[in-house]
Amino acid sequence: MEKSALQKARAAYQPKLPIALQGAVKVKEGEPTQSVDNQEEIKKLFPNTYGMPLVEFVPGEAAVNKKMNVGIILSGGQAPGGHNVICGLFDTVKKLNPENKLYGFLMGPGGLVDHNYIEITADYVDNYRNTGGFDMIGSGRTKLEEVGQFEKGIEIIRQLDIQAIVIIGGDDSNTNACVLAEYYAAKNYGVQVIGCPKTIDGDLKNEQIETSFGFDTATKTYAELIGNIERDCNSARKYWHFIKLMGRSASHIALECALQCQPNICIVSEEVEAKDQTLNDIVEQICEAVAYRAQKGNNFGVVLVPEGLIEFIPAIGRLIDELNDLLAAHGAEYKDLEPEAQRKYILEHLSKENASTFETLPEDVAHQLSLDRDPHGNVQVSLIETEKLLSDMCEAKLAKWAKEGKYVGKFATLHHFFGYEGRCATPSNFDADYCYALGASAAQLIANGKTGYMAIVKNTTANTNEWKAGGVPITMMMNMERRNGKMKPVIRKALVELDGNPYKTFAAMRDTWAKETCYVYPGPIQYWGPAEVCDTTTITLALEHQK
Repeated sequence: MEKSALQKARAAYQPKLPIALQGAVKVKEGEPTQSVDNQEEIKKLFPNTYGMPLVEFVPGEAAVNKKMNVGIILSGGQAPGGHNVICGLFDTVKKLNPENKLYGFLMGPGGLVDHNYIEITADYVDNYRNTGGFDMIGSGRTKLEEVGQFEKGIEIIRQLDIQAIVIIGGDDSNTNACVLAEYYAAKNYGVQVIGCPKTIDGDLKNEQIETSFGFDTATKTYAELIGNIERDCNSARKYWHFIKLMGRSASHIALECALQCQPNICIVSEEVEAKDQTLNDIVEQICEAVAYRAQKGNNFGVVLVPEGLIEFIPAIGRLIDELNDLLAAHGAEYKDLEPEAQRKYILEHLSKENASTFETLPEDVAHQLSLDRDPHGNVQVSLIETEKLLSDMCEAKLAKWAKEGKYVGKFATLHHFFGYEGRCATPSNFDADYCYALGASAAQLIANGKTGYMAIVKNTTANTNEWKAGGVPITMMMNMERRNGKMKPVIRKALVELDGNPYKTFAAMRDTWAKETCYVYPGPIQYWGPAEVCDTTTITLALEHQK
């Protein structure tokens, strides 16, 4: 494999581990746990993996010579640091016993079902240390939820004498990991399943998971790009840039980038929902900033828009809920109709309130909302050009204001969507260390006989030595939610908390940012140099830990 100069230099970086994972490890168990909600339902669905204690690793006295083969799966969208989870797992598994083997199932969970795998060797793993991407074994979006899949998986697990499977993924993938763990436990197959918290969206976090891996690197990557655009914007002084950022279910990325870059406007989906704002309310807010800045001769600015905004506008959210049920029950009757006939069918079958919302939407947006869902049953919001929709509506409102004498200025726009640019970036020092520690934690959970757990690393705003590693039962994070018209057990997503420090810090400053030009240009991620430049956490994490 050809390597860049950065990759060669980066390969030599040795990720730092918490003290508890540096030598022999002992398990300290906490109190029994329960799910965040719907305790009876979750307990009934997961009788073998419910109520287990929290686990923390502390320095032990004697190293365990544990014989075990392990399988690893990358699931869902890419996130920086995934390779280091595998490296941390590999190194720890080999440290426990040099004869242990690590098998990578190729292209996601489908690799387990289809028996598509490779053995990960020392030479192979060395090519991927501290690199971005998931190309070491590939990823996929196959959902592990059918008994037939579990049984196909056990065939290859037995053949390779695998004791445990580690699934690196987001909330849905870890929910599936828990379902798999429960199934194998119920059948007494003796196969452990461990999860690892991955998603650049930042919405897989709670009291036990401080941050999901990849969020740090992705937001630093996006913040560099936004800062570059802000500098260009402030240089040319003639464009309003509308930037859509990844984050279908939560606005953590947009909020973190706003805290880093101080744009003129950042929409926070959770606030839109809490205040029952309409699309028009959001447009009005942006236009007021545009008009104010135009009065000062500043016909330029930057607007950050979270990818999932459209679903958080309450009227549209209610419409999507009904469309989801309609698609599940009657999709076959209208999916293949011509657009006009399809629209007519949908309008006839919607409630009055939702039909009137559907009618007000631009045709392309309405069409997209009524189409197929992604594998998790969600509207494919990344295909909706929300940034263009908002700028078009702003243009129309400003033209109206101009006729009424309320606006004098120029409104030229440029549009951007930053998504894939951040998913496979070379991991920051934080993500390189954090992911390596997660992999080591996963190995120790297996060595200590745990299943249905997610590897965790806490106290991450402190020095790496002081990080605390362990595991949390996946059932502890679950509740029941409606998916594809049915109630299902899922890990509860973490949304931006409007009473949390990150949002409150942003809210205290945004009026100033809207009116003045307060841009900050964070620059690229640094790997070498002073710790205050290279080893910083996200502002979100720092503020969340502020006492």
